[in-house]
Amino acid sequence: MNNIMQYKGYVGSVEFSENDGVLYGKVQGIRSLISYEGTTVQELLDDFHGAIDDYLAMCEAEGTEPETAYKGSLNLRFKQPETHRRAAIYALTHEQSLNSFIDECVVKQLDILEA
Repeated sequence: MNNIMQYKGYVGSVEFSENDGVLYGKVQGIRSLISYEGTTVQELLDDFHGAIDDYLAMCEAEGTEPETAYKGSLNLRFKQPETHRRAAIYALTHEQSLNSFIDECVVKQLDILEA
């Protein structure tokens, strides 16, 4: 089961409330709170699309730039300082930045998973 939806570059979560009998979610990867809900999958999709369209229309009316989700900047924390040290040394000895090394590793892993 896929618990995300995508629309116009935005990613939304899909949750279910057993108590309320409703599907709901919020847009991920931005600071603004954009939520939506529905009692059917189609209602959830429609409300998600409508929420994104409303957000973009509001930004346009206010003359503000809409937030961009997953714009390529990430504050990363390693679980172990030793991993950070090893990665930094590897990057230095291979004449690349730590950022480019981590990016390369993530792309390789995603390619493996998606193959």
